[in-house]
Amino acid sequence: MESNAVLLESKSSPINLLNEMHQLRLLGHLCDVTVSVEYQGVRAEFVAHKAVLAATSKFFKEVFLNEKGADGPRSNVFLNEVQVADFASFLEFVYTAKVEVEEDRVQRMLEMAEKLKCLDLSETCFQLKKQMLESVLLELQNFSEEEASAAQPGASLGSQAAAVVEAEQAGCPLAPGASPEAPAPKPREKT
Repeated sequence: MESNAVLLESKSSPINLLNEMHQLRLLGHLCDVTVSVEYQGVRAEFVAHKAVLAATSKFFKEVFLNEKGADGPRSNVFLNEVQVADFASFLEFVYTAKVEVEEDRVQRMLEMAEKLKCLDLSETCFQLKKQMLESVLLELQNFSEEEASAAQPGASLGSQAAAVVEAEQAGCPLAPGASPEAPAPKPREKT
């Protein structure tokens, strides 16, 4: 008898893998790369795993695939165009798929993601910036609507329609599309 193939798929395995790699990095276990980051006199070193960095960043993938192995068991990479705090956030993101940053750092994180060719972080920053922009636009729209209604009380579409009905009932016909505030059209003079 022939047996049908079945799919064994774990929903928790990717999360467990990320969590375990993150713990290994935090403890410094099995790390095979040191990334030295220096920006405007502030310097820090971070240990990580080449495989994780290469899998999440095309920049690191290119660096590791092109290195000669002369550095021995642990490679060293130097970055001088990103801030230390931003790179720490980058590492947290690639090892956990999430990171909390201040709103004013989102643009810097996006720029770093583009430099390091990290598509996941770049897309995440872009989506967050889009949400932030939509939120600001919505607030501006609400603010302008509030300002307009405060400047002209009763100037809403519903109150304009009510004014037209009242004017018609009072025997003052209004031309279609005319507003109660607009002057009535002048009658034509016969020549």
